[in-house]
Amino acid sequence: MTVLAPASPFPVSARVPALGADGMVSASHPAISRAGAEVLASGGNAVDAALAMAAVAWLALPGQCGVGGDAFALVREADGEVRAFCGSGFGPDGGTPDRYGAATTLPRYGPLSVTAPGAVAALAALHVAGATRPLPELWQPAVRIAAAGLPCTARTRDDIGRHRDRLAADPDTAAALLRDGRAPAVGTRLAHPRLAESIATLARDPDALYTGSLADRAVEALVAGGAPFTGDEWAASGHVPAQAPLEGRYAGHRVFQTPLPTPGWMVLDQLAMCDGELRTGGTAPAPLGVEAVHRLAGAARIAFDDRYHRAGADVPVPARAGDPAALAHARERIRAGDLPGPAGARAGGDTTSMVAVDAEGRAVGLIASLAFTFGAGTTVPGTGIVLNNRLARGAYLVPGHPNEVRPRRRPLHTLNTWLVTDDGGRLQHVGNTPGGDGQVQWNAQLISHLLDHGAGPQDAVDAPRFSVFPGSDAGDLGSPAELRCEDRLGPAVLAGLAARGHRVVDVGGHGAGGSAQVVSVDQRSGCLVAGSDSRQEGVALGV
Repeated sequence: MTVLAPASPFPVSARVPALGADGMVSASHPAISRAGAEVLASGGNAVDAALAMAAVAWLALPGQCGVGGDAFALVREADGEVRAFCGSGFGPDGGTPDRYGAATTLPRYGPLSVTAPGAVAALAALHVAGATRPLPELWQPAVRIAAAGLPCTARTRDDIGRHRDRLAADPDTAAALLRDGRAPAVGTRLAHPRLAESIATLARDPDALYTGSLADRAVEALVAGGAPFTGDEWAASGHVPAQAPLEGRYAGHRVFQTPLPTPGWMVLDQLAMCDGELRTGGTAPAPLGVEAVHRLAGAARIAFDDRYHRAGADVPVPARAGDPAALAHARERIRAGDLPGPAGARAGGDTTSMVAVDAEGRAVGLIASLAFTFGAGTTVPGTGIVLNNRLARGAYLVPGHPNEVRPRRRPLHTLNTWLVTDDGGRLQHVGNTPGGDGQVQWNAQLISHLLDHGAGPQDAVDAPRFSVFPGSDAGDLGSPAELRCEDRLGPAVLAGLAARGHRVVDVGGHGAGGSAQVVSVDQRSGCLVAGSDSRQEGVALGV
């Protein structure tokens, strides 16, 4: 298959794809992509590039990710082996269900919303497994940027403005992000000297965040704020082993995904429900037509119902692909419009994702988050490290639920990343997107665009997007079901979806969310082809 030109009619992006001969990176901010491209151009591999990009992302997109957050990576080695690195931490050992009394949801912000951060542990494990350069060298650009500051973007200004009051409540956070108590103007350099020192320390010794002085400082501050951490769960979160990925099949290809606690299984489940029903040709529905959107949306609704009722970080949901009767039943429900109602969810949240591929075919898809924008809004004193609020976002206070908050149980995640090969193991595509519960839906859509319709990566990431709401985040139980659609699907499609029983909500031309990144291998020319989502300011750069 070639990816330089679509094999079938498909919406064409106004933006051309990036091309690369010896490597490619793609991310949601130019500084992140530049960091990875410079590593590749100077002889580093894709793992080196991804590690450099991840650290720069902490400065370029401070509302979306950080040292105190989580990260997940999927890595295809040059020999074709695929491994996953899942960096998410435990909540407090004292966080038993009865600790929260009669509450139905966990506090969204502050110390009680925090889990131990997993990002640094995952990146350290990735470094040991496949990097060629020392971590201090790879993170030096991030240290330099933190000390000097990057110009504030409109995205970061708006994020700070929306969350000004809670950021102002934490002195260290306010010192780093606010200017005279207000959001900085676009172009203002945001320097983080304390964070620069912390990143330099962690580059030399990543364990310092889990068992060293930084860990002690973090746990002490959280306990003082009422969170029942002991420090033991913090130390246990610092161990991230390489894992086998999840694997499924779609449109004659192998699709790899990150395992629990990520919802990677949901992407594979949606694809299994749609496999063979969307591909261009014969009686297949038109790309992004009423029937295609209905089927993808129906598959998402069923997968979310499974997630809410059956999944936990340590409780997998059986794959429909292995149960022909269950798969046939799900497909019939979608055709008939017999879809489950929403269990409940809370919208929002922030994440960022990136991709790196080198000349040897090594590929890394990496995604990182603080959960909601600026996480818990709580900073480890004197360090510049903002902590996540993943416990509040991912864990339930539903008695007996497999995702009920419990000591040494990681909360379920929204983050996931994917990779596609042919049956011979040759790399075809690697990609991901931020977007909370939109991630599993948009990733399924991206894979369908690429494999069912022969779309190129830039066309795939910029295609009109849609998502069912609510998904399965904690909170807002009983929200009414919606199908949120970008109006570029066209008025006839929106009307047709409404006629099929969907409560359609028009989110504008590019308002669905996300910031997808895809790198593909053009099998005709052998070059790398990439697309970076026009919904954010990211770029793809080839070397």
